Amino acid sequence: MELRHLRYFLAVAEELNFTRAARRLNISQPPLTQQIRSLEAELAVALIDRSTYRIALTDAGRVFAAEAARILAQVRNAVRLARSAAKGAIGRVRVGFTESASFNPLVTSALRAFRAAYPEVEVSLEEHPSTELAMELREGRLDVGFVRPPLREERGLTFDLLEKEPLVAAVPGGHRLARRRSVALKELSGETFILYPRAVRPGLVDEVVSACESAGFTPRVGQHAPQLSSTINLVAASLGISIVPASMRSLQPGTVVYVPLSGKPLHALLGAAYRVDERSSVVLNFIEQARAACGRRAG
Repeated sequence: MELRHLRYFLAVAEELNFTRAARRLNISQPPLTQQIRSLEAELAVALIDRSTYRIALTDAGRVFAAEAARILAQVRNAVRLARSAAKGAIGRVRVGFTESASFNPLVTSALRAFRAAYPEVEVSLEEHPSTELAMELREGRLDVGFVRPPLREERGLTFDLLEKEPLVAAVPGGHRLARRRSVALKELSGETFILYPRAVRPGLVDEVVSACESAGFTPRVGQHAPQLSSTINLVAASLGISIVPASMRSLQPGTVVYVPLSGKPLHALLGAAYRVDERSSVVLNFIEQARAACGRRAG
């Protein structure tokens, strides 16, 4: 039995007329009649009652017609799903991000655009430091990660740079520099810094420390905070100052003042990391949406 036998029979069952059914199927009537008889012989039951002038379905024919319609509908749905999967329109993508990346408008824009373009794709989200995200990606537990480089030469991964986000000075609201429109890095040489452990955020820490050393001093670190949001909270408590990505300005507004840095610009790099051999259409579509979000912000 083939799917065409189900289509042939269903056409006859719906038309209750071989001539009209043959016309609908774009075949001649004799082959259609022969195909139905062959189907009945294979099933060893009569599907059509031919004892009267007008044909009718037998009890077996009515049951078989309902099941044939269901099977053909499932086949059509299977075809639709297969084609959607090939285009990356259904499936799942596992996305990781650093805490600071979650505050960046680029990340939220990419997620929003992907959801609008591919509403049937399930998106699962996880937050980890960049170093952990790289490991999760390499081991196949995540598909895409919004990370801050470097990736410690993680083999098997590639990285698309999406944004160079300015770094700003975060100072307590009552700080002597809080009313300044900008501040030179060397003016922070006497301040107590609140930074984040290099083990989990090597890129940001290296950028800040290297810039301070180029300005003629080594930052005096009074506290290491596990998260960037914790760093901001400690600044709000007047325990020190920090250098953070500009997107963190939404945290503790007023209590913490974010002052632009003058001189040579400092940046926190942000990009999308994924496996070099990635072939999933869903994942590649997500990466494309992230690139498009980057283009829209640049525009």
